[in-house]
Amino acid sequence: MITALTLTDFRSYASARLEPDRAITVLHGANGAGKTNVLEAISLFTPGRGLRGATAPEMGRREPGERSGRAWAVAAVLTTDGDEVRLGTGVQSAGGARRTVRIDGETAQPGRLLDHLRPVWATPEQDRLFSDARAERLKFFDRLVFAADPDHAAHVAAYEKALRERLRLLIDGAEGRAADPLWLDALETRLSQSGAAAAVARAGALKALQTAIDDRGDRAFPQADLELSGEAEAMAADGVEATTISTTLREGFGRSRTRDAAAGRSLFGPHRSDLTALHREKNRPAAEGSSGEQKALVLNLVLAQLNRLAGQAAPPLLLLDEAPAHLDANRRAALFDEVEALGLQAFMTGTEAELFAPLRGRAGFVRVEGGALIPEA
Repeated sequence: MITALTLTDFRSYASARLEPDRAITVLHGANGAGKTNVLEAISLFTPGRGLRGATAPEMGRREPGERSGRAWAVAAVLTTDGDEVRLGTGVQSAGGARRTVRIDGETAQPGRLLDHLRPVWATPEQDRLFSDARAERLKFFDRLVFAADPDHAAHVAAYEKALRERLRLLIDGAEGRAADPLWLDALETRLSQSGAAAAVARAGALKALQTAIDDRGDRAFPQADLELSGEAEAMAADGVEATTISTTLREGFGRSRTRDAAAGRSLFGPHRSDLTALHREKNRPAAEGSSGEQKALVLNLVLAQLNRLAGQAAPPLLLLDEAPAHLDANRRAALFDEVEALGLQAFMTGTEAELFAPLRGRAGFVRVEGGALIPEA
């Protein structure tokens, strides 16, 4: 577990240190006190932009009058069976856009973080996950996929990079600047290969998650029947090999060149896939449910994911922002019991400490106030 967390010029914190002494840590304080900033800092110990999706320059602390964020750093000591690993990330200059990762003092690729820690999070933005933008659902699902399959993050990143470059070429061609057909062919080959790999990983993860959800029939949270829309994912679910999926995608990208150039965006490919869910008990789409119902479905999905990851070498770590929101007292208590039973490290936030009353004596409580993290007895 993380036994020490240090923030330097990160968001609202000039300097702060947290030393969790229990598996569950409750961070409570007024809105705007900086609770979510702590969770965001921890979420950076994984590839990507963290739970807010922010860029590196946005994370640096700013004093009044400063136009750009300061150089910032987040560091953690991870202790496993008495052995320590030191993780760090940040930028070295004010407004720096390139985030550096270090493991035991040595510069490392962000993907290496997944060898040590696999954060999984749920935020208030996901309380209406199934009725909000499709792209956000797919990002949420992709994070669940690469928490179990670290290679998936590299496949998605390669796909998105090639997709951006292809669209630039297509737009240049539409505006009269000749697009290099050989380079376009090469990009679509790369797109098809990484897209097929991503689709296979998504289909496998969906099957595993659905099994984990089905095994949770006696819990306080509603079950969902999950589905992924998308031709490539459907082929993968049917057992079609990645090479065949790649060929299908490549043909599709070739056919969509004119349409994509005219639209100025890419209208074909696995980035257009969607995650949908059916509220099993009510037999209706999750998108039609209230914020409370959708949050309960998301939490069940997250808890199923944690169960799925529990046996892996790199431990999952749970981040729940505004955990009690939209949950009644029974579901709050059930959530706390399940998180404790999982035996993993978790950080939860909320405005009122009283909402976490069932965790008194079972969790560490930290008051967040004035840019400080104040442990409570």
